[in-house]
Order: sequence, then C-alpha cells, then structure tokens
Amino acid sequence: PVPGLALAQSVDLDKLLIPGPLGDKILGSEDAPVTIVEYASMTCGHCANFHKQTYKALKKEYIETGKVRFIFREFPLDAVAAAAFMLARCAPPEKYFDIIDIMFEQQRSWAFTDNPYNSLLNFSKQVGFTQESFEECLTNQGLLDAVNAVRDRGANEFGVNSTPTFFINGEKHSGALSIEEMGKIITENL
Repeated sequence: PVPGLALAQSVDLDKLLIPGPLGDKILGSEDAPVTIVEYASMTCGHCANFHKQTYKALKKEYIETGKVRFIFREFPLDAVAAAAFMLARCAPPEKYFDIIDIMFEQQRSWAFTDNPYNSLLNFSKQVGFTQESFEECLTNQGLLDAVNAVRDRGANEFGVNSTPTFFINGEKHSGALSIEEMGKIITENL
C-alpha cells in the first residue's frame, strides 16, 4: 500500500443492512448487485444538492434498471431535520420518497426560516397533513426516539459523522457525489 493513502473505509454489509426500528425505506430491486445506503439530514444543503442533481440520474440509470438497491436513512443534524423526517414517516408509506424529494426541492422555504414550525406546518398541508395530524405526528415521542436511534446507530456503529454519507456495497463515501463519481464506483461493484 502507498504510505499516507487513505483506504476507503468499509463496514460489515450484513450489519449495515439490518433495518432500524422503523424499517428501511428502499427503492430498487431486492437482488440488485449494488446496494447504496445514504445517511442524510433534511436540513443539509449538500444533501439537497445531491437529491436535486445526482439522485435523479442515479434513479433513472441505476435504480430503475435493476443495478442498484437504494436505502435512505435518517441522520437529522438538528431538531428541524428530525421533525421533517417524522412528517415523512407519518405520511402514507408509498408517499415517503415523494415527500423527501419535495422537502429537498423546497428546502429553503421550510428549513431556514425564522419560524420553522410554521414553515413546516404550511409545507405539511401541501402534502396532505391537517393541523391535527401534523401536531400528532410531531408530538410522537416514540417516532422521534426511533429516528434518533437510526442516527445514533449510524454514528456509533458505522462512523457516520457528516451528511450525506453513502455506503456503496459497504464502502463509505462522505459528501455529495456527482453522478459521474457515483457511476464509477457502481460500475466497479457490478
């Protein structure tokens, strides 16, 4: 090995693929040759950029073609991000990824405001919540604990310390990768 060359850190894939307390949110074929696990925070600008730029191409070229199974995990960096994840989890399960997409698209309008509670409430009404269902969701301590458990396990067991962090077949990559960078790693794993 070349001295000073940082080797990509790998984790135990079997352990990584054990779902958290809420179950995993997964796109793509069960038997895809490449599994990507993303740990993200809903208030992270780099995560939003990844979802607006790379993710669409990733979905079209790799997930929908059966090459990649994509698992999205909660890693909230603050209370607003935790609340956003809770809302996505309270929505009907088939709407989860749609809501995550819209949240990233419109991140500026709800994440970075003087009154994130009202901004999130207004946002949630666009995606089908009422004031009551919004409040019921955000006061669900069990749900908050479960979201935080996913984050804590990512940090403690897999060394996640920033967002986005990707594990591509167990190999850790930090930061928002471009579709070219991601495609290269996927191809190496095919």
